[in-house]
Amino acid sequence: MLNINNLHVDLQEEDKQILKGVDLTVEAGTVHAIMGPNGSGKSTLSYVLSGKDGYEVTDGTATLDGLDLLDMEPEDRAAAGLFLAFQYPVEIPGVGNMTFLRTAVNAQRKARGEDEMSAADFLKLVRARAKDLKIDADMLKRPVNVGFSGGEKKRNEILQMAMLEPKMCILDETDSGLDVDAMKLVAQGVNALRAEGRSFLVITHYQRLLDHIKPDVVHIMADGKIIKTGGPDLALDVENNGYADILAEVA
Repeated sequence: MLNINNLHVDLQEEDKQILKGVDLTVEAGTVHAIMGPNGSGKSTLSYVLSGKDGYEVTDGTATLDGLDLLDMEPEDRAAAGLFLAFQYPVEIPGVGNMTFLRTAVNAQRKARGEDEMSAADFLKLVRARAKDLKIDADMLKRPVNVGFSGGEKKRNEILQMAMLEPKMCILDETDSGLDVDAMKLVAQGVNALRAEGRSFLVITHYQRLLDHIKPDVVHIMADGKIIKTGGPDLALDVENNGYADILAEVA
C-alpha cells in the first residue's frame, strides 16, 4: 500500500535535514504505529507524504499503490486515497461543515471518474456516519471546527475520513489533547473503518491510544530514521521504560 525508501527531507526555511533515510512498508489492511521522542521527524513524515509546502525531498521515494506520491499535487494524493488527520485541525470560518464535506467527497469522486453523490444520498450517509461518532446535527451545521472542543475537532476529522473512505489513513498524534472518553470515541471511529483494502499509519507518543487502536506493527523513530520495528509489545516496552534503552541499543 505505502512504500517509503531511503527518504531524505530538508526543512527549507532553516536548511535543516529532518528525515535522514526513512524506510517503511505498510501492507494493505494493516495498522502501523510510529512512536519516538520529540523532534524525531514523525510529523514531518506525515506532512511530506501529504504534500505540505516548506519541505524539500533530497533523496528517496514514496509510493502509494505504486503511484509516485512525491510527484503529485496534494489534491491528487487525496484523490488517490491518502488522508491526513492533523494533530491540530484548523478552523475554517465561513465554510459550513456539510458544504465542506460534500464538496470534498464529490471532488474526489469526480477525480476518480465516478458520479457525484446526490444531496439526498449524501445527507443520508453523513447523518449515519455522524451518529456513529456521536456528532450531533448542530455540529454539522456549524463552520468547520469553529468553536469546537479538541475532542469535537478530532471526531470531525474521523467523520471526514469516514466520508472520504481513503486507502491510506495517516493519524498525526490524533490523541493529542483528548480526554479518555473522547479518545475512545475517536478510536472506535477508526476501528470501524479498518478493512482489507485500507491501511493506517498512527503517529503517537502514548500507549493509551494503542490500547484502543491495536497496531499490527510498531516502529520507533529517532533522529530522522526508523531505528527499531516490532510488534505491539514494543509500544508497551516504550511505555514502561522510555526510549533510553532502545536508543542505547541502536547506538
